[in-house]
Amino acid sequence: MKKNKAVVKVMPPQDGLIASHVRDVLLDLGEDPKREGLARTPERYERAMKFLTSGYQTNLQDIVNRAVFTVDCDEMVIVKDIEFFSMCEHHLLPFFGKVHVAYLPKDKVIGLSKIPRIVNMFARRLQLQERLTQQVAEAVSEVISPRGVGVLVEASHFCMMMRGVEKQHSSTVTSNMLGHFRSSKATRDEFLALVRR
Repeated sequence: MKKNKAVVKVMPPQDGLIASHVRDVLLDLGEDPKREGLARTPERYERAMKFLTSGYQTNLQDIVNRAVFTVDCDEMVIVKDIEFFSMCEHHLLPFFGKVHVAYLPKDKVIGLSKIPRIVNMFARRLQLQERLTQQVAEAVSEVISPRGVGVLVEASHFCMMMRGVEKQHSSTVTSNMLGHFRSSKATRDEFLALVRR
């Protein structure tokens, strides 16, 4: 298996380091970090951020863990409606939605549970939706070298809903098509029709 260029291993921060900075942020906001409701908020925030960015501590090889199987199958495989939660790298606010992943096997398939795990690995990082879409497609392609991969991501962004334009019902759709999904309109159309069904 080739090394996935999109996988970056980042050292986890020292315990308490994030919490100490959060206390300073609370002070800068005019709050009292010692008051009852906020006294343990810095530690809770640190634990939450470590979980929400745990994708930096995972890699593709560990996730796949030999769950690639040789098969005589060339029909489209789709895993759809994979829920995800991520953090926008521009404002550190959540975005969330669903990922739909399809591929055309050449001679190998991947264990179905591995696709949501791949989505989680990339979603649990500071992200852009466009990059997340591309990384999932490239990872599936790297693992099984299929004839093509299609990824569609539909998400709502709190940076648009809570601030800025404050549009609660807007959503963003991104796609990444590789191989036969890019070169064949019929394949793309079949994928999109099956996702919408």
